[in-house]
Amino acid sequence: MDTKLLWTSIILLLPGSCQAQNVLPAGPLSGAVSDRITFKTTLQHPELPFLSVSWTFKGVNVITSTNRDVLGDGYTNRITLDRSTGSLELRGLSMADSGEYVVTIIPQEESQKQGKITLNVYVPVSGVTVRGPSGILIENKHTASITCEASGSVSSRVWTKDGQYLRPGPTISFSPDNEIVIIRPVRSNDHGVYQCKASNPISTVAAAFNLTINFGPHNVSILGPSAATPGRKVTFRCWAYSFPPARFHWQFNGNSTNVNGSSFVVEHLNDASVGNYTCTAKNVVTQRENSTIIYLRASCAIPCWSILALLLSATSSRWIM
Repeated sequence: MDTKLLWTSIILLLPGSCQAQNVLPAGPLSGAVSDRITFKTTLQHPELPFLSVSWTFKGVNVITSTNRDVLGDGYTNRITLDRSTGSLELRGLSMADSGEYVVTIIPQEESQKQGKITLNVYVPVSGVTVRGPSGILIENKHTASITCEASGSVSSRVWTKDGQYLRPGPTISFSPDNEIVIIRPVRSNDHGVYQCKASNPISTVAAAFNLTINFGPHNVSILGPSAATPGRKVTFRCWAYSFPPARFHWQFNGNSTNVNGSSFVVEHLNDASVGNYTCTAKNVVTQRENSTIIYLRASCAIPCWSILALLLSATSSRWIM
């Protein structure tokens, strides 16, 4: 048998050799400045007290407890050791307490046990504000930058728009730390609420900004019938995708009317009101306008084939007579 393999097998079978990795849970641990943290071991209360429990931080003594306790510099009134399990409470945390902690425990009738864990101390996130452009933004003309400012230990910034995660795209990019969203150029679908969540493992704070994009009018359309029976009332409604909402003006057969709202009403359809109705939508901010046309015609009060049948019947009766 290979000598190296033999010694490896012997080491793995030694008492306590596998336990050393289980003395402390998997880390890292996270704590807040001025708060407290407890390094809990996985050990149960032994029948016989430990001969020694020792904690070090970055290789420097925190506490060594045998028949007396020896505390490291700066730990007086800041630590409490549970001698029965080896667990340690550390109070008044500061950023300087971030790093690796090692516990070494010597039981009376077992081999030495050891564990390592890393502590990360953070300043809670606070003062999150989201700032954006204060001037007028017009689609396909301007660029927008939205900034997420925060105090504390910020580990990440996550952006959403109208509740959906915001991702990079042809017109959207982020600064390396996700602090700034750049939209170049702005478009109509960029209009909405942008939220930034600034966080670290111990805290999350969010703030939002409502980005206003002036766009349109797009997709101008007229809702209403293209045919109606003579004498009937006909109502047309004009719609446009626009911000701010578009203003409307109507023309009839190319001639201007005094109707400037979204609705046009023909009170009684007759020969004079048959023709083309044009709705023009205008955005007073973008200074853009778009139009659409609907042709209104008169339809028969009864099915036209019935009228034709009556006419043919009357003609036949005259021939017979």
